[in-house]
Amino acid sequence: MQKPLLIAFLLFGFSACNFHTEDDMDGMDDMGGGEGMNIDYPAAYVVNGESNNIEVLNLLDLSQKAQISLNGATFPHHINLSPDKTKLAVAITSTDLSGGHDSGGMSGMYGFKVIVLNSYTGKIEKEILLPRMPHNGIFNTNGSELWIAQEDEQQSQVLVFNTGNWSLKSTINVGRGLSEVTFSSDGTRAYAANTLDATVSIINPDTKMVLATVAVGKDPVGAWPGANGFMYVDNETDQTVTEIAVASGAITETIHLGFKPGYVAYHPSKQELWVSDATNGQITYYTQNNSLWALQGNIATGADAHAIAFSQDGATAYVTNQGAGTVSVIRVSDHSVTATVPVGKKPNGLAIRQ
Repeated sequence: MQKPLLIAFLLFGFSACNFHTEDDMDGMDDMGGGEGMNIDYPAAYVVNGESNNIEVLNLLDLSQKAQISLNGATFPHHINLSPDKTKLAVAITSTDLSGGHDSGGMSGMYGFKVIVLNSYTGKIEKEILLPRMPHNGIFNTNGSELWIAQEDEQQSQVLVFNTGNWSLKSTINVGRGLSEVTFSSDGTRAYAANTLDATVSIINPDTKMVLATVAVGKDPVGAWPGANGFMYVDNETDQTVTEIAVASGAITETIHLGFKPGYVAYHPSKQELWVSDATNGQITYYTQNNSLWALQGNIATGADAHAIAFSQDGATAYVTNQGAGTVSVIRVSDHSVTATVPVGKKPNGLAIRQ
């Protein structure tokens, strides 16, 4: 007899408060990493989606690992390192997105948040609770803002928080089923991948205004930045990558892949475009021929290859393999896998701090 009252109370709670931050939680300093770690080495932070933690790999000795707990959060997804390298932001989706991003995550209605951690100690510094699923949180180019992609099937929003006091600065309406929000490599534009609309919203980070909405392929997940002045949108269902010029906002090429992409990364010194092939468990890389991207080869990694990150010097690449529960280490010069490191279940996001 009490269930209708309980449901009404829960619905009122979510409608009355769209989000809030938690400043006064008892034991906040002990939430991540217990008494705190000492991550004073070059590190790779791997988000284990099903294991519900972040695994820290010592890049000087890949056999050394540590784990950061996430205060009971489930299905963390993607991770971003602040420009000063002191903070990490990880989205908590409470939803398994390993099968694709068009399935949504609206049914749970709880547990959605973005967690900010200290990258040196692993301690949780902030939890931003949300009523709808965030696909990622990303710092702007000077670290003064944290942008959060909050999905909605009717009207998604990008939430912009001040990292000084964690107040909400702006709410930017974009399209349906927002997945990732990202920045161009020069920080002059932000991009919101509207998965259900098959569009990308281009945003001015200063004015927080949407400048244009560009049609791309079906089920875009993220617009990934290249140091060459372009963004690369991975369209899961269309199995294509859309190239967008940052300066003009125009589509300059559509790359037909023949597999479901998981991530796109541009290597500036080799001028190669790397695409994770989730269908076949490998990395496929391209170079330009007559101003068009041409397939050059494949690098076998592991089942459901996903995120790609390059080392600071560009000599090494790291790839998370969601289906295999591993991270592949690749020597960029000859595209050879030099190590395969077991991690937790369904690793997705990856950040490198050197």
